[in-house]
Amino acid sequence: MVDEDRRLIAHLLRRAGFGAGPSAIDAAAAVGYRATVDDLLDTERHERPHEDLLERFHSEHCDEESPRWVALKWVYRMINSDRPLEEKTALMWHGVFATGWAKVTNGQMMAEQYEMLRDFGLGDYRVLLKKLSRNPAMIYWLDQQMNHADAVNENYGRELLELFSMGRGNYTEEDVRSCARAFSGWTMTHVLPRYPTGYWPAEFVYRGDDHDDGEKSFLGETGNFNGDDVIDIIVRQPATGRFVAREIYQFFVADEIDDDAVEQIADSYFASGYEMREILRFVFNSDFFKAALFKRVKSPIEFIVGTVRLTGQHRNAHQFGLDRLAKLSGMMGQELLNPPTVEGWHTGREWIDSAFLVERLNFATEKLSDADAPGIIEIARRISDGRSSITRDGLLDLCTGEFVHLDLDVATRRVIADELSSPEIIQCGGDELVAALTEILALIGTSKEYQLA
Repeated sequence: MVDEDRRLIAHLLRRAGFGAGPSAIDAAAAVGYRATVDDLLDTERHERPHEDLLERFHSEHCDEESPRWVALKWVYRMINSDRPLEEKTALMWHGVFATGWAKVTNGQMMAEQYEMLRDFGLGDYRVLLKKLSRNPAMIYWLDQQMNHADAVNENYGRELLELFSMGRGNYTEEDVRSCARAFSGWTMTHVLPRYPTGYWPAEFVYRGDDHDDGEKSFLGETGNFNGDDVIDIIVRQPATGRFVAREIYQFFVADEIDDDAVEQIADSYFASGYEMREILRFVFNSDFFKAALFKRVKSPIEFIVGTVRLTGQHRNAHQFGLDRLAKLSGMMGQELLNPPTVEGWHTGREWIDSAFLVERLNFATEKLSDADAPGIIEIARRISDGRSSITRDGLLDLCTGEFVHLDLDVATRRVIADELSSPEIIQCGGDELVAALTEILALIGTSKEYQLA
């Protein structure tokens, strides 16, 4: 195993998950890159996190009117799941099929949508769109319950084409109208009043007597189409393949689009029969993915969860602060279960502004300077093994190259070196090493390079 192999494994685990500590990277490197890809994709081989104690230690589960409990539980899963790609893909689709609690105002409906994205996000895209079209939170979010045979509401039909599958410019206004007509009668049960027993969940209902049975022309085909029929047509369109490919590329590969790579992903979309798992297998094994180190700005929740996974914290239900992590993500610009608009979040460099950046730097400094964090203790132990002392520059090299896996440019490294107060020669195995280690890690956490995945 050479350092470059380990570096590539760390890249894969950041993108297909939320990063990993040194022991997890060692284990993945031992089996090899391609085998690690297969393991990440074969989610059924691993159990989901045990959550029996979560409700005992987190009273947020009592408040079903808000999404606080769902957000807390999602953060816990991101940190602890042995199926990280399952949670990462759900996060991607949450940004694409953007549905917000601000309008839905029903925590149970938002929970149901997240669970649906988690369960079906790695499967057949056609099935995912059909599940989405039956999801009560989405129905309410885009006013689909107001779409009737004799009074068509185009909101869902339009967003299905523009934001969820094909993209603007690849359909006509007649297609939008026909799509909306095909979904007439797709609605949900009435949500009972919240008091005195709290919210009740809604369920999908198809009302045939409120469905437009007339002939429809849609994307060059004609027939008495229902919602499932138009989805079957949508997923076959070249524009849909490119749309899905772009979303995958920008979420898993790089902020700046590479048109050639997108076309390759689109080809994989059709060759796989719209199977997300196989599309991602192609992406993770591709040369363009392996070359895209540090080409994405971490989203707030990626930044938070990646830092916590490095420090080894929140690995059990007893440790309080999960709710704070979800709140901090919102303060950094990404409130889980509440994207700002139907377009989701604007990503890339837009994650970084003066207010958001201050929150990121403060969080990284707090976590990476915690000498009692299990991950920090493990890193100190690994450094001490076989060494009686280490130079300050050598410790900086180890932290960036073996534990955080960053490429610091000359200017950043000079700034960090100038800020260090630790001695030139650091004695291993004691408080002196831990103090120097946490100082270096905290400064790395404030670097521009640490903002990138």
